Amino acid sequence: QVRLVESGGGLVQAGGSLRLSCAASGRAFSSVAMGWFRQAPGKEREFVAGISWSGGSTYYSDSVKGRFTISRDNAKNTVYLQMNSLKPEDTAVYYCAAGRTGYIGSLPREYDYWGQGTQVTVSS
Repeated sequence: QVRLVESGGGLVQAGGSLRLSCAASGRAFSSVAMGWFRQAPGKEREFVAGISWSGGSTYYSDSVKGRFTISRDNAKNTVYLQMNSLKPEDTAVYYCAAGRTGYIGSLPREYDYWGQGTQVTVSS
């Protein structure tokens, strides 16, 4: 069993920054890829960013590329999402997820465990 706990969400003005954290426990965190997804009201959950087991590979959705950075600290069992130049359309609940393998997937079905989510609201 894996437990994921996100933190760091909140309200920020457009152009601002937030850093999300996801603390993992209960499994060999360092052997699996991790991902961040988001879901806005009335919309499907969408992939935001992913990072391989070692941190050597990252992948981003086109909508956040160049503004968001995913990273991980395997010694702390934590994955991060640094979000810069935030836009109102980034408003959503952000979820951390643990993958089935060490390699990045962009689909929700490729992830076995999910956190409870953290709200990010960007005002214009």
